[in-house]
Amino acid sequence: MPETSTSDTPPVFARKSLGQHFLVDQGALRRVISAADIQPTDVVVEVGPGTGLLTRLLVERAAKVIAVEMDQSLVARLKNDLGGFTNLTIVHGDAREWDPAAVGEPYKLVANLPYYAATPIVRRFLECSLPPSIIAVTVQREVARSMTAIPGKMRTLSVATQLYGKPRIMGYIQPRSFRPPPKVTSAIIRIDVFEKPALSLDDTDAFFRVVRAGFSSARKQLRNPLSHSFGVTGARMEEVLLEAGVDPRLRAEALSLEDWKKLYDAFRSQGLC
Repeated sequence: MPETSTSDTPPVFARKSLGQHFLVDQGALRRVISAADIQPTDVVVEVGPGTGLLTRLLVERAAKVIAVEMDQSLVARLKNDLGGFTNLTIVHGDAREWDPAAVGEPYKLVANLPYYAATPIVRRFLECSLPPSIIAVTVQREVARSMTAIPGKMRTLSVATQLYGKPRIMGYIQPRSFRPPPKVTSAIIRIDVFEKPALSLDDTDAFFRVVRAGFSSARKQLRNPLSHSFGVTGARMEEVLLEAGVDPRLRAEALSLEDWKKLYDAFRSQGLC
């Protein structure tokens, strides 16, 4: 289904290959803006501006907007429709590869993210050398719930998000608010990004090797997937877990961020990672 334009440009058809579902409901768009708490002095990065409906609201409210779009046809449309806004910079590129350090100053990330790329995009911005102060984006409802999960329901994504910021679900968006409508419900998630990660880690990659190993067989007790992943006996792994103060009978989903830090420290002291 094409998305209409307020200009003389022809309608745009969503490209399935790029996971395009244009958010067209004005009420939902304003809710995304509200979640980001946009101020007149803000610099905003928007990923996947699409046909520019959210972009227009942003440039009317923020001091500067940098819109990163990988679809060349949409880049041309944005320049045609919104070229009159002097506070808008349109970048042709893939946000999964684009370096946010190019912004060069504090900023917020606001976006209606494509489902297939939402997680890598959020993680890229959280882990980069110049992360945003606030992330306010639309993602699939289940992804948002994973980001905000508490011990007992944690996932790798929960740890990866909560290490860098405090995520909150600000509301849900029904499929009818998009063109074309997706088959799933979306959520608006806000992440207040920490100035420093919640944990002090000397090797973040090694920390996530431990986390991913723990979740590799999420329904099994921790000692089983960890011993398999790190090539040690179950008995040895049980000793490591007890050293960390973690019950070997627990599953990965039960561990808090602090538990993973204790486990990581025990792995480091034992030379396992």
